[in-house]
Amino acid sequence: MIKLIVGLGNPGQQYEKTRHNAGFLFLDALAQELGCAWSNQARFQGFFAEVIIASSKVMLLKPDTFMNRSGQSVGKVARYYKLHPEEILVVHDELDFNPGVVKLKKDGGHAGHNGLRDIIAHLGSKEFYRLRVGIGRPPVGKVVADFVLSSPSKPELEMLLNAFDFSRGFVGQMVVGDIAAAMNKLNS
Repeated sequence: MIKLIVGLGNPGQQYEKTRHNAGFLFLDALAQELGCAWSNQARFQGFFAEVIIASSKVMLLKPDTFMNRSGQSVGKVARYYKLHPEEILVVHDELDFNPGVVKLKKDGGHAGHNGLRDIIAHLGSKEFYRLRVGIGRPPVGKVVADFVLSSPSKPELEMLLNAFDFSRGFVGQMVVGDIAAAMNKLNS
């Protein structure tokens, strides 16, 4: 069962619509669909909401730290609520997938993603779920950091939004623990 859904991104208006903020964008769309409001929780270093999904209480978290310090926020929430890593779903951008491709997986390394690296360090585990949102790779010669911190093109943004709509339909299954079925649908 998923009890905490974390969206990764960078705080600040200048990062709001960037590729690296795919996790924030996903959670904002989910929160809007559920009609919930964010509250800034200093004790968790993030924006926090509690919602009901599939008759279960679920927490939503957008760390208010920069991406490479996301684990501080996630670790605080996990310790406070005594969550196990496998009860956490982290939504993040993924360079290895084309824009709009979404895949679900459990555990694994960080593949160079500094947000995941910090979460693994603060949880002391890599056994959490990841909803990986494809943003594609930069063109040859373009620096990866510049690419992820820039806004997607209009067609890329549309693909991301369509992927969010599609994958939000499986959040209920993930929350109640039917993760294998959600994984089969999302990953096919």
